[in-house]
Amino acid sequence: FYFRNKHQPFLLFVSLLHVHTPLITTEKFQGRSRHGPYGDNVEEMDWMVGRLLAVIEKEGLKNTTFIYFASDHGGFLEAHRGNTQLGGWNGVYKGGKGMGGWEGGIRVPGIVRWPGVFPAGRTVNEPTSLMDIFPTVVTLAGGTVPQDRVIDGRSLLPLLQGTAPRSGHEFLFHYCGVFLHAVRWYHQDSSTVWKAHYATPVFRPETSGACLERGICPCFGDDVTHHDPPLLFNLSQDPSEAHPLSADTEPL
Repeated sequence: FYFRNKHQPFLLFVSLLHVHTPLITTEKFQGRSRHGPYGDNVEEMDWMVGRLLAVIEKEGLKNTTFIYFASDHGGFLEAHRGNTQLGGWNGVYKGGKGMGGWEGGIRVPGIVRWPGVFPAGRTVNEPTSLMDIFPTVVTLAGGTVPQDRVIDGRSLLPLLQGTAPRSGHEFLFHYCGVFLHAVRWYHQDSSTVWKAHYATPVFRPETSGACLERGICPCFGDDVTHHDPPLLFNLSQDPSEAHPLSADTEPL
């Protein structure tokens, strides 16, 4: 691929099987990590990404190639083999994969590299979306996004280049299947991020923080709780979504 396209613009999309269950890992990487099968899978993924980056450097494309590495959802909390968790860890964030609106299923790390264009070592702590990849790539290719319809994504380039201090997303809507579960509001005047949950999955067992009895949380039906008024959180102060706000605790 690189040899055919290194002298012209190209798009390479790599959708890795890692670190998705059933955590298929080649023999070379089995038992390499202290963190079980998941750790082995992460190490193999790291090796694969390293091979791709090495080719980019070898072909002299490092300074002309925009690289964006990310995941499509948070860790899969229901994935277990005995006492071994197979689905990753979401840190302080509540919930995980397939849970509609909880941060643990939405918030993922993203790593961007473009030497000579983006300053190294910067952290951008702004709400963005994988929907932003489309307008970003279109802009890089010298095109314009369609004007005859609403495009939900926003180009990441102003944020990454430091020419825009804020995300272009005032609102982000979080669906479970076709059902709206939550919406995030990035308050433009105060830089506070609020989130309202209209529906949340019922965790079983109740204290598990996951839907262990079902294997993955449902999007609708008896195992989903609808909230009226919605559950409201200030993510800027409560990223774990542990303290729902009320008119008494938050007059604004």
